[in-house]
Amino acid sequence: MTFNNGYQSHESQTINTQAAYAYDRVQRVTVGRAYAEMTVGIVITALVAMFSYNSGLLLGFVSRLGTMGMIILLIVQFGIVITLSAAVNKFSVPVARTLFYAYAAITGFTLSSIFYTYNLGSVLISFSLAAGFFFVLTMLSLTTKVNMLKAGPILFVALIVFVIGQIILSFFATPASSMLVAGIGLVLFAGLTAYDAQKTRQLLSSTSGDIEQTKRLSIYCALSLYLDFVNMFLYLLRIFGDRD
Repeated sequence: MTFNNGYQSHESQTINTQAAYAYDRVQRVTVGRAYAEMTVGIVITALVAMFSYNSGLLLGFVSRLGTMGMIILLIVQFGIVITLSAAVNKFSVPVARTLFYAYAAITGFTLSSIFYTYNLGSVLISFSLAAGFFFVLTMLSLTTKVNMLKAGPILFVALIVFVIGQIILSFFATPASSMLVAGIGLVLFAGLTAYDAQKTRQLLSSTSGDIEQTKRLSIYCALSLYLDFVNMFLYLLRIFGDRD
């Protein structure tokens, strides 16, 4: 009898271990899907930015529409972010993905202006640093036992205060204030990267195996991670970039 109980206990432990391993594997796959979507978005942004710069497309756009054209693009970008964030569950997967990739393409078009301001070496170095920081922060947040989700409200309030402060400081721009803003922005979006990594894992683990829901949430999470990466890159560029 003791032998049977021991055998049953060992068998139950083996089953539990296998179930836990299977769950972890599924979780890694779903989280990996979000990062894959984000990576595609970054690639689209980079390709569109280089094409817009090399072809003179951005200069032609600005010469025809001026500041108003850039404002329209900015409004479209905000609209896509708000729409995806608020109603991603109402869209089909192809529509949600198309909106995200369209946002990435528009961002690439507007970001092509950095090639007129910074030399190519600075852009590549800043991009590499952003990729390295992003990878390290993601790995730390997904392996640490510290719950970054509790910092969500604080980071959100800090982001609002930062945006308002950045607008105010833009009227009194100095090299020192610009570096201060870039430093604060880099720290803030580093925190948001860690937070969004854990939020991605939490959201995708709550889909209960619903494939369509997993894909939709992957796109939503990819957008959040994409924004974190792009903002870290831009602030790093402001700190380390050499202007032409």
